[in-house]
Amino acid sequence: MRRKENTAWWSFQAVAASLAVYMAGVVLACALAKTGEYLFSGFVLMVLAVGGYLFYYSREHDLLQMEAVFSLFWTGGTALSAMKLSRLAQDWENVTWICFALVYVAFILGYEGMKAWERRKSDAGNPVPEKGQKPTETAGGNRTARRLLCCIYAVLAVSAACFLLEAVVIKEIPLFSDKPHAYSYFHLSGVHYFTVSSIFVLPLSVLYKKVKGTLTGREWTVLCLCCGATLAIPILCVSRFQLLLAVLLSVCVAAAAWPEFKLRYVLLVIAALIPLYVGLTVARNHDVEYLNGIFEMKNAATPIFITQPYMYVANNYDNFNCLVRELPAHTLGLRQLFPVFALTGLKFLKPELVSFPIYITKTELTTVTLIYDAYYDFGVAGVVLFGLILGMACRKTASLKERRKNPIALLFYAQLAMYLVFSFFTTWFSNPTTWFWFVLTGVMYLYVGYDRGGKESRECRRRSIRGK
Repeated sequence: MRRKENTAWWSFQAVAASLAVYMAGVVLACALAKTGEYLFSGFVLMVLAVGGYLFYYSREHDLLQMEAVFSLFWTGGTALSAMKLSRLAQDWENVTWICFALVYVAFILGYEGMKAWERRKSDAGNPVPEKGQKPTETAGGNRTARRLLCCIYAVLAVSAACFLLEAVVIKEIPLFSDKPHAYSYFHLSGVHYFTVSSIFVLPLSVLYKKVKGTLTGREWTVLCLCCGATLAIPILCVSRFQLLLAVLLSVCVAAAAWPEFKLRYVLLVIAALIPLYVGLTVARNHDVEYLNGIFEMKNAATPIFITQPYMYVANNYDNFNCLVRELPAHTLGLRQLFPVFALTGLKFLKPELVSFPIYITKTELTTVTLIYDAYYDFGVAGVVLFGLILGMACRKTASLKERRKNPIALLFYAQLAMYLVFSFFTTWFSNPTTWFWFVLTGVMYLYVGYDRGGKESRECRRRSIRGK
């Protein structure tokens, strides 16, 4: 017991020291930015991002450890934006710097606080399974595998049917359209949630392989056909982001399912995605001159394959700064309740509930950061509370994954990891699609794990009694 307490104490001290270093680095980066040394400011933040990832990764040796992922991608995105390589970028307000730092600190405190609570609960006689415990989903996994396969078929069938319905009603498929923003119009209210749920077929296939183990030639053929069909949907929609989500979500599931998963596999997948990404960019009818005109890079000679991903990360933080500078009053929860208004249809009955302006640097660049709506609703306090709750939720999901009683738990974990990876991109948790996906994952979780430890366990006990 004393050894556990000492380990926990030293772990707490290490985290506290890392947060102290982080805050000191942010103050230095802010000071450098105020003097116009933007590249050095961004460099300091990038060192914090990489250092934070390595620190939290070293504690658990997990590529997708939540604190490590948030450190790398949230702070790393802040670093790229702080370099201000575009003329659209302006000096950040003090409140902007404070929000960017506090959401990270709050996330770490929420995560560590939940972990400490779990440790106390374990010491009190309610054991939490140890990390690395052998997964139970593979034991007698035939039933689990069959149910996973049913999920694959069901999701693919519904998604494909909804895609065809949208194509028939809209009378157009974005890939074959000459409109620059054809995908923006390819939406039927309520139906499109099911269409984009095709992203789950790939990660479900990875879980099927994990549970089933060795696959026959027929099973490989079936999975390949299902995965090919599901990848066709974002390609036909000309949706680069849906394609990235489908592939990277399956990579996250693989990393969570196989501890021996290596970083080089991720790099190989990203390399394979580059040609598809470029091809879809061309298919969207966005030429280089058009994109350069929007991004307004200070160095006009910057190659478009650098400019585009850079701006898709960096400008979102500048959009948040616009919000801080221009917001006249907070909305007290209405922005973050948008999923409720959208999924219940209230947004059509009461449009004023969702009719709030968006503060951005340029009309064409509408993506924002993870904390945009939290600040819109409650200011700095909202950002801190959001970070705390998100950190606690991530830790609870990590615990669920470590128990390994249901393979769909890995899909929950991978989703949250993906939202942290793309924390620079949008307000995931006030997006109705995110909650639709969580509900869909929850339904699959209940279906795949149904009766586990219930009816079947009672039957086993009856057989045991008869045997005696």
